Amino acid sequence: MNLRNLFIPVGIAVLVFAAHRSYGWQGVMAVGGGLMMWALLHFTRLMNVMRKAADRPIGHVGSAVMLNAKLRKGVNLMHVVAMTRSLGEPLSADGEEPERYRWTDGTQSHVTCEFRAGKLVEWALVRPVPQEDAPQAPADVAAPARADS
Repeated sequence: MNLRNLFIPVGIAVLVFAAHRSYGWQGVMAVGGGLMMWALLHFTRLMNVMRKAADRPIGHVGSAVMLNAKLRKGVNLMHVVAMTRSLGEPLSADGEEPERYRWTDGTQSHVTCEFRAGKLVEWALVRPVPQEDAPQAPADVAAPARADS
């Protein structure tokens, strides 16, 4: 069980009770104002992340290698979307656990992330094998000699 789900509501209730005991209804109003500011700050951050992600294609990232280096276990999906500035390409069905998303860069390298209960648990970087389109000249061919006049 996530203790945050228990401690935050209990902490808010204790804070409101202590404010009422100390300052009456003015204290409750002050705590309520602080809690409202906290909620609005989180809402504003969420809206800014989503506005930036809306301007980019789904599942695109500038560099999959850099994303792979920045990821760490336990971060939430919103944090990863904020890092990539793009919504991930969903690989799992809606509401299915674990949630899997993929971000691909211009070189077709991609990072596949797995989230359980909204937290990143594992990820994998896949880099494509480079294709040799044109044959290279042999290395032992000498450059033509230059005639001096």
